Amino acid sequence: MIPSFYKFKQIYLIFIIGVLLTACGRNKKIDVSNIPIDVKIERFDHDFDGLRTKPMEQQAIFMLQKYGGFYRDYTQQILEAGSINDTAYFNTLRNVFKGQAYLDLKHDVDAVYPGNMAKQEAELTDAFRRIKYYYPKKSIPKVYAYFSGFKAQTSVGDGYFGIGLDLFLGADSRFYPALTEVFPRYISRRFTPENIAPRVVEGMAREDMFPESENDKTLLSKMVYNGKILYFMDQILPDVADSVKIGYTTQQIKWCTDFKSTIWAYLLEQNLLYETDDQKIQTYINEAPFTPQLGEHNQSAPKLGVWTGWQIVKEYMDRHPDVTLQQLMNNQDAQKILNDSKYRPK
Repeated sequence: MIPSFYKFKQIYLIFIIGVLLTACGRNKKIDVSNIPIDVKIERFDHDFDGLRTKPMEQQAIFMLQKYGGFYRDYTQQILEAGSINDTAYFNTLRNVFKGQAYLDLKHDVDAVYPGNMAKQEAELTDAFRRIKYYYPKKSIPKVYAYFSGFKAQTSVGDGYFGIGLDLFLGADSRFYPALTEVFPRYISRRFTPENIAPRVVEGMAREDMFPESENDKTLLSKMVYNGKILYFMDQILPDVADSVKIGYTTQQIKWCTDFKSTIWAYLLEQNLLYETDDQKIQTYINEAPFTPQLGEHNQSAPKLGVWTGWQIVKEYMDRHPDVTLQQLMNNQDAQKILNDSKYRPK
């Protein structure tokens, strides 16, 4: 007969091993190759150019038949050309096409993305298969590529997801220096082809699948919400670097890792977790070159609330291997996630 002490120890060890195995299972890259999804990025921009090179009225009918609601949304909301129910919008299109700016932009978009977008299609195919793995009932949108005159990097609509290629031309695109008031360098440096799949997944998560609750008033609730979005991206984009997912440089990732205890201590000492003043909250959530209150020589990373929320959620999921991704995303109790994470960075 095994003495009770040793029996307890044995059961405890079995429990620990079980937890470790489950955690390893969570981190193991799942095989989604058999899920029947193959993403095709339709080159709306090429068909749109047909309105310039072909009889406009005939091509407009073709565009509406092929792209439906996206053509309507693009014309009315992005181009702001008016309703497609009234052919008066053709005049706006003609003015767009006769400008050198359109031809210059088309030239550069075609130079970076000359034909099909096989690499991005493969990345999105894998990502959408993973979304389908976790959410079998989720309908997968059609994906359209367009350029918007630097108005919209991505767009989400009824059954579609649009990608604004003019805002993915590469960090050194000749157009971006003239747009620094709208897109400062710390933002435009991320306008690269490798960012397409992460921004599509993030856009689907934020705008379609898990929109932020209006009840998220405190910094903590916004931290955990953003942390859940990034954790979702971890599962859907397992091969994408953390720096790309959150939009940091590798130096900013290192800074956050090196000073994670300092960041947490600062948030606690300043009583910021339960702050509801929107202006104060944005300092720790919004895009910026750095966080002014922390670090020397402006070397700190921005969006420290987002990064810290991500660490809290990862710690929570590591401690609770029985919690599924779906359960995490449905959990609206930011305080409980924080408490159960036992987040105490050292």
